Amino acid sequence: MARTPSTMMLPLGAKAPDFSLPDPFRRVWTLADFEDAPALLVAFICNHCPFVKHVRAGFAQLAREYQERGVAVVGVSSNDFEAYPDDSPEAMAEEIRTAGYTFPYLVDESQQVARDYRAACTPDFFVFDRAQQLVYRGQMDGSRPGNEVPVTGEDLRRALDAVLEGRPVADEQRPSLGCNIKWKPGREPEYFKG
Repeated sequence: MARTPSTMMLPLGAKAPDFSLPDPFRRVWTLADFEDAPALLVAFICNHCPFVKHVRAGFAQLAREYQERGVAVVGVSSNDFEAYPDDSPEAMAEEIRTAGYTFPYLVDESQQVARDYRAACTPDFFVFDRAQQLVYRGQMDGSRPGNEVPVTGEDLRRALDAVLEGRPVADEQRPSLGCNIKWKPGREPEYFKG
């Protein structure tokens, strides 16, 4: 299992990069669909990554809790699903059901959205405020497969709580760690060091 950290290259204060992506059921979602939310959480995830599997239940629970508080949550799978069929749209539809995802889980087939967000790994998390400006990027928490640290979502929760309560988000932010995004041949971005 490749261990790839977040790039942390999308600067704090940056406007959320726009997107227009389908879910596995062919509904197209855009950034504008979430413009009225008090906060937006964009998570680059996939089905087969052991790091995502490790936090899957905790992330699904965190998403449900914060959606009840008005937060918009979006999952994006940018992996090359032709090379990794476990990440195909059909498999994503099944993952939504089995993982209990209550948020749109979108197919980034061109991988452009991952490039725009400077995402490098799964999972990789980005939190935006009401103005859709970046206030947090990095890890969900310090838990990793095999490190015996419980999955709590504490880093994401701290950032989301701050946004919802109108407080500044702490500048100290730690990169996520996961499997590298599975880039299509010739699509690996210049920022990617994996």
